[in-house]
Amino acid sequence: MIYGIGNDICDIRRIRASLDRHGERFAARILCEAELTVWRARSQRWPERGVRYLATRFSAKEAFSKAIGLGMVMPMTWRACEIVNLPSGQPAVRLHGPLAQWFGERGLRCHISLSDESDYAASFCVVEKMNEIGL
Repeated sequence: MIYGIGNDICDIRRIRASLDRHGERFAARILCEAELTVWRARSQRWPERGVRYLATRFSAKEAFSKAIGLGMVMPMTWRACEIVNLPSGQPAVRLHGPLAQWFGERGLRCHISLSDESDYAASFCVVEKMNEIGL
């Protein structure tokens, strides 16, 4: 059963402007430690790729927060929600701390899709409530 659906579109130019104004402090506010490591590596090799990485993560976390119905209100925080790539390349959500507990207590699971093109990053998220037989 669908628990919630969220989508988000993010203007990459806005993310770039925030990075220009606030530097790494802005990225550190949005990304957890593992994501920051990836962002730094991508930014070092090709700065534009780092901006796109940050924009897709920003968009995905926004879409996720909408799908669970919390927005950016505790236990949902930027850094408690990590966007990872499975070995297949498929994006997935990994949760930490109180948000992971909140999500687990409700028997939820998440599907997320991200995309970026020129000036925009977009994400779509579906959160399901698993039934008693494990869906």
